[in-house]
Amino acid sequence: MTSANNGLRHPDLRVSLAGIELKNPIIAASGTFGYGVEFEDVVHLDKLGGLVVKGLSKLPMAGNPPPRLYETSAGMLNAVGLQNIGARAFIEEKLPRLRRLKQVVVIANVFGYTREDYEYTIEILNDGEGIAAYELNVSCPNTHSGGLQFGCDPRSLDEVVSTARHYSSRPLIVKLSPNVTSIAHMARVAEEAGADAISLVNTFLAMAVDAETRRPRISNVTAGLSGPAIKPIALRMVYDASKAVNIPVIGMGGIATAVDVVEFMLAGASAVQIGTASYWDPCATEKIVGDVEQWCVEHKVDQIASLTGAMIVD
Repeated sequence: MTSANNGLRHPDLRVSLAGIELKNPIIAASGTFGYGVEFEDVVHLDKLGGLVVKGLSKLPMAGNPPPRLYETSAGMLNAVGLQNIGARAFIEEKLPRLRRLKQVVVIANVFGYTREDYEYTIEILNDGEGIAAYELNVSCPNTHSGGLQFGCDPRSLDEVVSTARHYSSRPLIVKLSPNVTSIAHMARVAEEAGADAISLVNTFLAMAVDAETRRPRISNVTAGLSGPAIKPIALRMVYDASKAVNIPVIGMGGIATAVDVVEFMLAGASAVQIGTASYWDPCATEKIVGDVEQWCVEHKVDQIASLTGAMIVD
């Protein structure tokens, strides 16, 4: 098949991730795309490589009180606190609607305060038809217990990933925290504990203060920083992690253009997730898919998977 614009063949955008074939490497990130169904009138979901739903816990969670979002000069602070309807309600209310959307790869993000929470939530989700994989959130900095602690301590990370591996009937992606001394070490811990892939980075622990009121901008005081400000650090961490493990890496952190996607893949990512960009442009994910295809045409890249880890280092 040829492009109507320039007569060149359409590039092959397919990538393989933990045994799952994605039509392209663009995935909507958890926490920025609702449960997916909220975007079906805005984005052609079947054009995306996949989507990760909001973090799911064993019981519904109200999240943190407002204000919990704040725009910074080069990104966004958020401390939503993993507000969600709970795993059981997701299966009963949201998943049936997602199943009706053909060719949509759905990844369920899983969160817990204890290893038992992860176990219980995964057991619930195992009964849900149409989930392609689990993304284990061990790195959220916006809660008062669990989350960040699991992602920052190697022993705790090993325990929670091993627990999830034992109960999971699906491929397991572990979402790593950037708030660590060595991302390569944590990536190896996740791999050895049974992860089929890793995703990184989650948000960086940060804060903002209102000089006039002398109060924090976020009710939680601290929050997670995302957006263009973190991209150079995220890129370096993806590179470090990809060199340390033999499982696929999903990169994220400030991705807003096709060139960003290519950079993360060259640094070692097999696929990417787009998050904050969806806040300023709800159609960002679908637009970037088209822009990535055009980039490959212009640069004569026949298979986008060939870009993974292809950065030239003298």
